[in-house]
Amino acid sequence: MSERTGPVIELRDVHVVHKARTGSLFRPDRVHAVAGVDFEVARGETVGIVGESGSGKSTLARVMVGLQRPTSGEVLFRGRPLRGGARARRELGRAVSVVFQDPATALNPRMVVREQLLDPLRVHGIGDDRSRQARVRELIQLVGLPLSALDVLPRQISGGQRQRVAIARALTLEPDVVVADEPTSALDVSVRAQVLNLLTDLKDELGLGLVFISHDINTVRYVSDRVAVMNGGKVVETGPVEQVLRTPSDPYTQTLLAATPSLL
Repeated sequence: MSERTGPVIELRDVHVVHKARTGSLFRPDRVHAVAGVDFEVARGETVGIVGESGSGKSTLARVMVGLQRPTSGEVLFRGRPLRGGARARRELGRAVSVVFQDPATALNPRMVVREQLLDPLRVHGIGDDRSRQARVRELIQLVGLPLSALDVLPRQISGGQRQRVAIARALTLEPDVVVADEPTSALDVSVRAQVLNLLTDLKDELGLGLVFISHDINTVRYVSDRVAVMNGGKVVETGPVEQVLRTPSDPYTQTLLAATPSLL
């Protein structure tokens, strides 16, 4: 079996505990941000993670992309336990990329778009200058922007265009999985659907795995094959998206659905 046929990232009984600033010296308060979560994602599928603010979904995303070490539990990368060495982090960084919520803060305001896309290729020592420039031109067109967008600063383009640049940068190293953490919540309503459609089209075209994180159940339903519903750091319900959202078994999922007007 090829290493790419199974899960790219797999979490087993992952816990993340933060020490809060409240509490005393001898009895510090602890926040269980993620509590015993099992999760996996493979190429070619979209897994939605939905829950309210504070449910643990963004912390879970940070664990998946290597930005947060779990307090306990195991993270597997292509079937093998992920260790903390520099080589393992570089391999994970190439295979799993992230699109953050706000492109205005995710992009360097002092660098033109071309340099922002070239930077990951240089850091990872991929190609020569000619092939890197060709890759950058390919990427900017892949996300539906003109070549002229390569020579502007982020502040000179719209929010929707900035998020397209952030998506292009996430694709630079040809990842297996893209983790999109609330990628449309900072955008105007008129451009949200465009960015969602772009992500789903790219997932299909490139055979990517996509983890889509949102507090909006209707958005998750629109893009996802499977869904994990989080509450209080736990996955309280998971399964095929239509099954979970049409016949939810957990009271929290039922509450989320009841509070969300149906757009379908």
